[in-house]
Amino acid sequence: MMAALPSLGFAGIGLMGLPMCRRLLAAGYPLTVWNRNPDKCVALVEAGARQVATPAELCQHADVVMLCLADTAVVREVVFGPAGVAEGAKSGQLLVDFSSLEPTATREMASALASKTGMSWLDAPVSGGVVGAEAGSLAIMVGGEAADLERVRPVLLTLGLRVTHMGAVGAGQVTKACNQMIVACNALVIAEVVALAERSGVDARLIAEALAGGFADSKPLQILAPQMAESRFEPVKWHVRTLLKDLDTAVKFSREQGSATPISGLAAQLMRLHGGQGFLEKDPSTLVQLYREPDSED
Repeated sequence: MMAALPSLGFAGIGLMGLPMCRRLLAAGYPLTVWNRNPDKCVALVEAGARQVATPAELCQHADVVMLCLADTAVVREVVFGPAGVAEGAKSGQLLVDFSSLEPTATREMASALASKTGMSWLDAPVSGGVVGAEAGSLAIMVGGEAADLERVRPVLLTLGLRVTHMGAVGAGQVTKACNQMIVACNALVIAEVVALAERSGVDARLIAEALAGGFADSKPLQILAPQMAESRFEPVKWHVRTLLKDLDTAVKFSREQGSATPISGLAAQLMRLHGGQGFLEKDPSTLVQLYREPDSED
């Protein structure tokens, strides 16, 4: 007889959370959902999920509570705020945080939750974007106890192709910061490349194809360069503000560790400049606009 699937709770039904929840439902997991804007849960409820009114209520219906939220402040509020996860948590339950947070704050919150409720914490930030969430091909980097990870590894493999245990709580967030340093710096250089090709009379739409398979190739190059060359900025698949937040996290954490990040620091400045020009909620493919003439949209 097959063991029953663990019941899951999920807080944060956004660009990433919605397709992740769809995959969990499709795999047969009993799923309870909560979102600050309850309307975003409608499609999941129609697909078989249960909806609750507070994060604390997730713990009544779930062995494992998952978060996919905007930033450290939001996670702290959802876990420790009024009617938060900590108010409903019980010893033996597990929290899995897919959000990208500050590593130091993650360690502090995990310790506080464990001492207050006995609930364990895995930080499990993801990489692969909305496309990866829809396809179940995310890369998931995990910090926490190995035994806790093994409890939910089958769940995580519903969402991702690669699940890597990076060490103790916080190690997943450190790894995600490293990931975002590479992605953000790459995105900015790709924008420079596309703009240079355009100004030089080279068809920038051919850059990704021409460089495919060489040392300069990458997923960001293959995704962003064509979008930039064609000024194809919609639909928004991720946000400039998210990259900026993650760069700021990386630079802050690096400073705490006494590690130098001159390139990532410059990338954060450029990303902040771009965001300040009205692009915070736009797709990072819009970064090419930093290097184009103000009246050039194509």
